[in-house]
Amino acid sequence: MRLNASFIPLFLAVVVATKPVLVDRSPITIPLLKELNVTSGHNLVQSGKQRAQLLRNQALKKSGQAVNDALIDEPVINEAVVYLADIGVGSPATTYHLIVDTGSSNTWIGAGTKYVETTTSDDTGSGVSVSYGSGYFSGEEYTDTVTITDGLVLTSQSIGVASRASGFSGYDGILGIGPTDLTEGTLSNSNAEIPTVVDTAFSEGLIDEQVISVYFEPTIEEEVENGELTWGGVDNSKYTGEISYTPVTSTYPASYYWGIDQSIIYGDSVTILDTNAGITDTGTTLLYLATDAYDAYVKATGGEYDNSVGLLRITSAQFDALESLFFSIGGVTYELTPNAQIWPRSLNTAIGGSEDGIYLVVADIGSPSGQGLDFINGYVFLERFYSVYDSGNSQIGFATTPFTNATSN
Repeated sequence: MRLNASFIPLFLAVVVATKPVLVDRSPITIPLLKELNVTSGHNLVQSGKQRAQLLRNQALKKSGQAVNDALIDEPVINEAVVYLADIGVGSPATTYHLIVDTGSSNTWIGAGTKYVETTTSDDTGSGVSVSYGSGYFSGEEYTDTVTITDGLVLTSQSIGVASRASGFSGYDGILGIGPTDLTEGTLSNSNAEIPTVVDTAFSEGLIDEQVISVYFEPTIEEEVENGELTWGGVDNSKYTGEISYTPVTSTYPASYYWGIDQSIIYGDSVTILDTNAGITDTGTTLLYLATDAYDAYVKATGGEYDNSVGLLRITSAQFDALESLFFSIGGVTYELTPNAQIWPRSLNTAIGGSEDGIYLVVADIGSPSGQGLDFINGYVFLERFYSVYDSGNSQIGFATTPFTNATSN
């Protein structure tokens, strides 16, 4: 084929136009605000237990297994250390104060600040409801524009709009960043899954990877901006060394969440937990262990249950002798130092404790090991390690941070 001079520019233009344009999108980071929403240590512990039981039951139901729907009898309110992100919905956007939760996947608003419909709002006609153990919401599912931050505006995100909500006083709803499977069965007229905010950001070409990363700093303040959420990758400035990844566990029911397999050793050789499945969860405050593992920890530390607080208490001498906990995850060992195992002493009175008390942040999950959800690595673990949630590759990553060995407590 011979091209004349007038055709060559047109030919080159067509070639250039049909060649894919590769855009390197840097990860996008938003700040997280920590708030301490606790009236007593008892409520804090019970809230976490109730959440653990509900998470187990919800996952078992999805797998078709029979479950005991009876929840813990003692009524509790939704108390925890929570991390919050300010998210805009609509155009023009109304800002909502949302709890960031890796243990659920529906994003919804309306518990506090009510939904303001705009020209971008579209009622899907489907009802939606989700239970969280010590809280729930029900309402209508919409699609709308969701503004995470400048440069991360989701033009068609499915969101729940609450007509009823309980357990979320002071907050507007939840930003769910758990696995997409958790949304199945939450719509009233369909078993279809609802795309999460991470799914939508990826499908709309706003991020290069279906990855979200979480960074917390340990703090002794009740309210402080000390965390961040990174979309589409990781923030290299927030961790040290390398990120090590492990596949999401295949063990039910932890596999429905950001579940991992891990074992725990106290000190040099005391086995606390054999390799079992559990989850990492930003919506849980403490480190929860299966009852037999918890009992082993009590024996190893000498901690005594404090009836006034609901946590284990140790003496100053026992704290001086306290050993590290070593978590083996995916062949890598992560050290939770003695300081990381205690409640911040400046916040003792917030949970009904004495100012000079030393309280451990390990609690009993309320069931024996071998149940498929034998631990929850909550905030007290995640504030010491950078965590990465990669839904595209069904894996979770961890790395140390400058605060892994901090003595702030």
